[in-house]
Amino acid sequence: MAKLFLVRHGQSLWNLENRFTGWQDIDITETGIEEAKNAGIALKKEKIDIAFTSVLLRAKHTLSIILDEIGKPNIPIVMDKALNERSYGNLEGLNKAETALKYGDEQVYTWRRSYDVVPPGGESLKDTYNRVIPYFEKEIAPLLKKNENVLIVAHGNSLRALIMYLEHLSPDEILEREIATGIPITYIFDENFHVSRREE
Repeated sequence: MAKLFLVRHGQSLWNLENRFTGWQDIDITETGIEEAKNAGIALKKEKIDIAFTSVLLRAKHTLSIILDEIGKPNIPIVMDKALNERSYGNLEGLNKAETALKYGDEQVYTWRRSYDVVPPGGESLKDTYNRVIPYFEKEIAPLLKKNENVLIVAHGNSLRALIMYLEHLSPDEILEREIATGIPITYIFDENFHVSRREE
């Protein structure tokens, strides 16, 4: 039975500063480094055959720390922008609280938490889903079907899109799902490539 491990990158500087990050290439904090080390400790006994990550520094840095921690720095790594965070467009770099003062709490909540409303110049969660899932089906699912164990280190919304797909969640259900930084989520597949168990 194949296993898929999902990890959201460790805390980034803009997570700490409550800014919209999106595609901006921001590194992780000291706390984020510790979260990545803890994720590695949690995964230490697992067999991991290949790792995937986005092209953004915070995810790549988190992955490198995890692989060092588990003693497997040389496994194959695939980086692809399909796994990037959702783009927040013109909101990127803005403080979330200040943006709410400018546009109103309700508008900012809609931009952040609706499924198909697009922030100015950015992507909706639906847009993110529509790039993550075809990539997963083409590049990652075939490996799982061959019983390879896969680690994906990515972002809150790219992982949310994938979880929506794996768990057959509705748009309303996925918007209620929070994904903590640096905490591995494990999906175990049966021989028919159905998720048989989820562990966190």
